[in-house]
Amino acid sequence: MSNAPIVAQKSPFPVEVVEGKTYFWCACGKSGRQPFCDGSHKGTGSEPVKYTAESSKKVFFCGCKHSSKPPLCDGTHTGL
Repeated sequence: MSNAPIVAQKSPFPVEVVEGKTYFWCACGKSGRQPFCDGSHKGTGSEPVKYTAESSKKVFFCGCKHSSKPPLCDGTHTGL
């Protein structure tokens, strides 16, 4: 059985992050609070990715869950 993540959406999630705040990006694609974890990964073998904002700015969290630079978008969704 494959533990490949579910594609939540084929575009990134733009999020205004706050300097010093920690975010937990959903890596499995099952969360109802995309792009963040809500615990839906339980039993999938997948774990959320911790992201701490270095500065307050807009970042683009991966929506397809296949980025090679999780939790941020690297454009992988364009090939899905």
